[in-house]
Order: sequence, then structure tokens, then C-alpha cells
Amino acid sequence: METLSAKNAFDEIRNFLAGRFMGATRDEFFLEEIIKLVFCKYSLNGENTSQLSEISLSSLYRKTFKSVLLTHSDIYEGDNCEIELDPVSIKFVDDKLNSIDLNNLGRDIIGDAYEIFIGDAIKGQSGQFFTPQNAAEALVEMIQPQGDCKVLDLTCGAGGFLVATANYWSRNSIDNAGLLYGVDKDNYLTRLAKIHLTCMNYDSKNIRCADSLVWDENLLGRRDEAYDIILTNPPFGVNIQAGTNKTLERFKLAYKYKKGKSGKLEITEKLNESVPPQVVFIEQCVSLVKKNGYIGIVVPESMISNKKYSYVVDYLFETCEIKAVIGMPDELFKTSGKGGTHTKTCLLVLMKKEKPENSNYSIFFAEAKWCGHDSRGRSIPKDDIPTIIENYNKYINNRDLVPSNLGFVFKRNDIQNSVLAPRAYVHTVTGTEHRLEDSHTLVTIGQLIDEGVLSVSTGNEVGKLAYGTGSIPFVRTSDISNWEIKSDPKHLVSEVIYNDLAAKQDVRSGDILMVKDGSYLIGTCAMITEYDTKIVYQSHLYKIRVTQDNSYGLNNYYLLAALSSNYVRQQILANTYSQDIINSLGDRLKDLIIPISKKTSKIDYIASMVKESILESIKARELSKRVRSEVLF
Repeated sequence: METLSAKNAFDEIRNFLAGRFMGATRDEFFLEEIIKLVFCKYSLNGENTSQLSEISLSSLYRKTFKSVLLTHSDIYEGDNCEIELDPVSIKFVDDKLNSIDLNNLGRDIIGDAYEIFIGDAIKGQSGQFFTPQNAAEALVEMIQPQGDCKVLDLTCGAGGFLVATANYWSRNSIDNAGLLYGVDKDNYLTRLAKIHLTCMNYDSKNIRCADSLVWDENLLGRRDEAYDIILTNPPFGVNIQAGTNKTLERFKLAYKYKKGKSGKLEITEKLNESVPPQVVFIEQCVSLVKKNGYIGIVVPESMISNKKYSYVVDYLFETCEIKAVIGMPDELFKTSGKGGTHTKTCLLVLMKKEKPENSNYSIFFAEAKWCGHDSRGRSIPKDDIPTIIENYNKYINNRDLVPSNLGFVFKRNDIQNSVLAPRAYVHTVTGTEHRLEDSHTLVTIGQLIDEGVLSVSTGNEVGKLAYGTGSIPFVRTSDISNWEIKSDPKHLVSEVIYNDLAAKQDVRSGDILMVKDGSYLIGTCAMITEYDTKIVYQSHLYKIRVTQDNSYGLNNYYLLAALSSNYVRQQILANTYSQDIINSLGDRLKDLIIPISKKTSKIDYIASMVKESILESIKARELSKRVRSEVLF
């Protein structure tokens, strides 16, 4: 019996139904019918159906579904009161369901069906990226909900977090399990959530279709401090808004903030023009949970690392004790090759404070590299999440924790610039600085700029209409590789554009170009040679110039090697944060620590090797150009 994933079975069912029902290709229709059969399958409680004929099986399912309707009239009504699949289709679906262990607590059957049948484009438009089961289970495992508690998901979707909580209670034989509450604006999804819980023999009467930011107390009950635990994954996306001004006016985090005389951010009386939903959902969670209650929430990394959201992190410090911050891989929400999102996210575990005070408590951090599937949604054997949970349990139980990217502890007062992203602090667990202090001068790029040793500037954008208008290379991030600018840049611009920007960009031989924005290329460097000075470089690149005869003995060749070293590369990774749609190093370039050898001979030796490597590359590049031109003569 298949025990790992039901997605392949549902994929085969979808293909079968799409081919059989010409003209009935709406995935919502298919999913609706599949859920009816899954519901009946649970009600049949393991009855052997494999030997039944198509007609007998169809009759059994229709009879069972009538019983379902009698006991669950709140779920099915109106047009949903009949199974619309024909006997042949029912037999095919039943055979596939027989190959799945429906009672396996390690899987989310309805969640798997939802992922296969509901188009990613439909989900993405409203930020409905289904929370992967291992991420939902991670938050539940870290919070460890006990019996008799009220657990709420205020953006419950199809009920993933509530199912993960119910599974936790079942796995741990927790008696008198608490009450599960769910709210979502999507009526279709709340019905799926009800079915989810009903199939597990949990009461679904507390699942409501409503706007959890508006929070109608007549429908949803008391708002303030009514729940012991909140587990949720608010919608997020660049173009998704949280609500009307009337809704937003009562949220502190919906207003603009400015730096006051004390240097702290202070609220203004002006609403933000654009309020991402995850921001106000944070405040709603804090309002709804009881004092000393827990919040487990999925947020975009940008919300806890981007300077423009620093007021949100400050709010968390004022109202909660931050227990854990877990960085997730970019692939977490990639459910298929085409669907999902690469938005980098983090899992937060928060405890609402009895009294908001700034004590110097410890925070558990981790940065996962693997999450059990790749960027195409395919299962892989690598998953850091179980190890992170194990390390968190060691931490909270005061057992020895060996610091690594999968678990380390940082003090509240050591958090810098309101940045909570774990990768900002991962490099601190290596202790490399202490090993270098005797042999190297450790100095930040910011300090080198202040001392006049380095100058840093960024390029310009020319617009797509400028591409192909001339023969001047327009150097972009993809043109930087192996310390050199590619010999055949993809885009060329005109002499007019070059002349307009030449003085401003002031490109000279020996300058270093470094990628500052993008995805995987951030930190990649190239040396500008005498053959590359007539170029225009884009705004996603830094141009770094070294002032000769400085007090450190630093030169451009040694700096290129230092920027490419593992020590600096780790810092670049730690300081690269998501900016909603792209990653960026930004001004944090100035925070990078450059290890400059205290031995002049060492600097000269490394510089000579870098220079030799670049000269050899130039020689090979220019030779290949000549060979290509010779073909035509």
C-alpha cells in the first residue's frame, strides 16, 4: 500500500476525469466530486469495495452519501446533494483511493487533492498558497497544544493547521482534546475544512465563513483574548490588500510610522496607502490570543528583515516574547513546476506577554536548506525541518544543543536593526572571527568607505527599448561570472546612451562589479579590465573602487579574492533578504567584514594569483574572439 503521497493518485484521477468528461473540465467540479467520494470512503470505515462491480459500487456510494447528507446538512446543501460521477468514474476513483492509507496521520489527503485540482493561478491571485503539511506540523510540534485549549486559525483555508493539531492530539493520545476554530473568507474552502475535520471525527461547527479582520462578534464570538493558541498562514503577495480603510483604521500597524526624537519609531495619524495583509494579521493574532497564549504563524521573510517593516518587528517585541524564528527554503511553497511561489518565508513562534517588557531573553533560530521537496514540488529525501524541531525541543528542555544553521540561540538585545531573519545571524555560530583576529585586520566595508579606502556606487537602468540600439555592452547581473564580464553580453545599447551615462558611471580598469540584487547571483564579482571600460552597467550592480596606497595595503585584486572567500560569502548570504519580489543585499554591503591580512607579503601573494588568473582569462577570451572573426576571412 502506498504510504508516502496521495498526489500521484489524485493526478491520475484528474487526468482520467478530464479525458472522460468532455466539456466538464473545471477542476473545482472534479474536486467537489472527489471529496464526496473521500467523505463516503471515511464513512465506509474500511469496508472492502475492491471486488464490487461498477453498478454495485456506484449504488453503495450513493446510498452512503445520502447518510452523509442527513448528518452533515451544514456542509452539503442545494446543488451538492448528489454524486454526479458515473459508475465507471466512481470505480476508477475507488480503486485509486484503495491504494491510499486514508488514516495515515502522516498525510493530508484532502490537502493533497486540493493541491492537484485547484489551479495555482486561482490560489495565487488571492494569496492562497496552501501551507505544506510539514511546515504546519512544525509549528504545532513546537507549540505542543494540550487538551482543553481553544485553537484558532483565522485564515484556515481547507483546514491544514487544524488537521495538523488534531493529528498531534491523536499521535500523542491527548485526552479531552480542545476545541478547533477556523475562519476564512472563502466559502468553498471553509466547507473543505469542515469535511477535513469531520472525516477525523472532530466537531466542525466552529468553522465559519467570515472576514477575520473585520471580526463580526455576532457570528464569531468575543474577539479580545479569547483563544489559547493561534496557528495561521495569512495571505501574502505584492498585489493583495488587507481591507478597506474602515477595516484598517482600528489596527495600529496599518498606520505610517516615523522616527521620533528619541530615535524610536512612533505611530502617526496617517494610514498607509498600501497595507500588506500579513502585517495587520499579526496584530489581529495578538489581539485574539490570551495572555501567555501562543501564536504560530507563517510570514514572508521580508516582513521581519526589510527596513520598511521594522515597526512590525518593534511591535512584536513590545507585545510578545519571541520563542523561535525558523527560516524556510525558497522552495517551501513551490508545489509544482509551474505553481506556487518562490517567496521566502519564516515560521514564527510567539508568546503574548503578560506585561510587555524588554527583557534580554533567548530566542531560538534556525535556517533550513531543505524542506522535503524541490522547486518543482517533487519529493526528495532531504528535509531539515524534523532536525530543527528536534533541536528546538533540546533547547526548551535545557539539553545540550550544538549550534548550527539548524538550531542556535541568540539574545534579544543582540538583535540588530529590528532584523529577525535567521540567516542574518547564522554566521555567528561559526566563530570564524575569533580565529582570524590574530592574523587579519577585520574591518567593515562601511568603515573602509568612511576612511576613503573604498568608494561604492550603483549603475543605471536604460529600459528595454534601449536594448539592441547599438554596440555598447549593457552589463547586467547575468553577465557577471568567474571574476569577469562575459565577452558577449546579451544586451547592447547606443553610443548616445553611453555618452549620457559615461561621466556619471566613470568606469575604469581595476574597478570591481558586484551583484547586489536578484536571486542566486548576489555577491558574484567581476574585475573590469582595459577591454571592458566602454560599458554601461545596471542598477542591480555595485561598482567598488579601491584607493591605492591606503593604510591597510589593500588593493583591488586582494579585495576581489576577499569578497569571493567563504568567510565573506557567508556574510553576504546572511545579509541578503527578500524584498517582496527579489532578494537584495542593499545597504547591508557596508556591514560586511573584510579580512585583510596583516602580512604585506600575503596580500601581494594573493593579489598576484588573482591578477594572473584574470590575465589568463582575458587572454583566452580575446583569443576566442579572434578565432570567431577569422572564420569569415
